[in-house]
Amino acid sequence: MRLALLPIHGKISVAAVNILFSLINSTTRYFFPMSYCSAIANMSDEKKAIHKPYHDLYYGFPIHDDNELFCRLVLEINQAGLSWETILKKEATFRKAYSNFNLKKVAAYTEQDRERLMADPGIIRNKLKINSAIENAKTIVQLQKEHGSFEKWLEMHHPKTKDEWVKLFKKTLRFTGGEIVNEFLMSIGYLPGAHADSCPVYTKVIKSKPLWKEKKK
Repeated sequence: MRLALLPIHGKISVAAVNILFSLINSTTRYFFPMSYCSAIANMSDEKKAIHKPYHDLYYGFPIHDDNELFCRLVLEINQAGLSWETILKKEATFRKAYSNFNLKKVAAYTEQDRERLMADPGIIRNKLKINSAIENAKTIVQLQKEHGSFEKWLEMHHPKTKDEWVKLFKKTLRFTGGEIVNEFLMSIGYLPGAHADSCPVYTKVIKSKPLWKEKKK
């Protein structure tokens, strides 16, 4: 479940901020204990405009399009060390930079494309994250050839515990640490925890038949 950032009042040094963030898990959405669902109600209108569409319409709902699954994975990877809000603000420019996350196009990116991405202020200009997107696209295209689709590959391995999923992802894809895998799979309905039971969106997610609700065969 994403956690929400509570405001910090008073002055705090840059060094202190750096120390704080060095102690925070690199893929935790925020670092103070309030659920993402509860936080929406306490956000300013400006922040609600950024977070609410994702929270209400996408987070925790199954995705059946391989390119969109790839998109979500890339966004989750790029959030590592940053706030989810930063990624949401940049989603449109991410899509433009990465050919709308067309797997075949990204898998065919050249060194020139890597340089283009490193120079693009609309995305996260991190060489490891950029390389992981391209290499993961190549891997997913291969999974499509072997299993019919990326979604079918995921379904083939369902159900698994979080630790089992992490082991599988680390063996198969790049830049897929524990919290990245956990958030990715929660966000697409393979693991529970995206929404609190009391959240109005929870019922809508259940109606969309996320795989985590299916009984183990």
